[in-house]
Amino acid sequence: MAHSNPMDMVIGAAETAGDAQAAARHMAEGDAARLEGNRGSAITCYRRAVAADPNNVDAIFKLAYELDLTGEEMEAISLYERACERPPAPVNVLINLAVLYEDLGDYRKSEKCLRQVLDTAPNHPRARLFFKDVTASRDMFIDEEHDRDLAKRSALLDTPVTDFELSVRARNCLKKMNIRSLGDLLRVTEAELMGYKNFGEASLLEIKHMLTVKGLRLGQGLEEQHRRLRARVAEQFRGQGNEQLLAKSVADLGLSVRARKALQMLGIHTLGDLAARTEAELMGVKNFGATSLDEVKIKLHENNLGLRELAF
Repeated sequence: MAHSNPMDMVIGAAETAGDAQAAARHMAEGDAARLEGNRGSAITCYRRAVAADPNNVDAIFKLAYELDLTGEEMEAISLYERACERPPAPVNVLINLAVLYEDLGDYRKSEKCLRQVLDTAPNHPRARLFFKDVTASRDMFIDEEHDRDLAKRSALLDTPVTDFELSVRARNCLKKMNIRSLGDLLRVTEAELMGYKNFGEASLLEIKHMLTVKGLRLGQGLEEQHRRLRARVAEQFRGQGNEQLLAKSVADLGLSVRARKALQMLGIHTLGDLAARTEAELMGVKNFGATSLDEVKIKLHENNLGLRELAF
């Protein structure tokens, strides 16, 4: 078993002390240069201090701060992050790091730094002020990103179906069905396409493949529209004690077989789904006549609900 040489330990301790002393000397020189307004010399001295004692947080902070002032943000960030490696991270380091993160648009990292400060010092004035600014900037950024996504999606849905590589037969059928854009196509179901004269299985597969490549599918637009309408109906009845009623299954209404099948074809499973539909939508289903419509309206009335009416 090897034994430590006492002399080696003494030499190692002396070198460590020498490094700390050298770092302190370089830092003093850097402070003097900074006071004289010689930032370049100050940075050189602080670099020497960090090189002499890499764990000297004060030296790391001073070097990062001066680099930040000269526009060397990335190196400053790297040094500030290094100063935070050993807990507890200094408050001034966390705040300066948060400001740099915000400047780069990394609001989540900035917020994380400020939360760290506020967890230990809830009333820290600068941290509280910066935290408000960062969260406001983050929310604004998210809103702008959301708006850009909506604009991009809107442009995609407005794309004419003639821009896509479809066969002449498929294009002609879509044209005759008055399906002009991708958005129009997403509001059509597979059954509706197959029910059109001269529209065959090959054209259907062709269109479905084209949509799948784009992460879309037939009927998707209708589903999204109905989700919004269901949410609107739920909002309308919120607070009136009807929330549980809207979730009630239409199977519990005791409807005729014809009416039940029609509702299944429309994907209507709850009273909320049903109350979000109009008379015209129900009457558009094959074999759903006036008798079935009256039956549905009576059942909804018994539950203090009704079909959605279009606003003109």
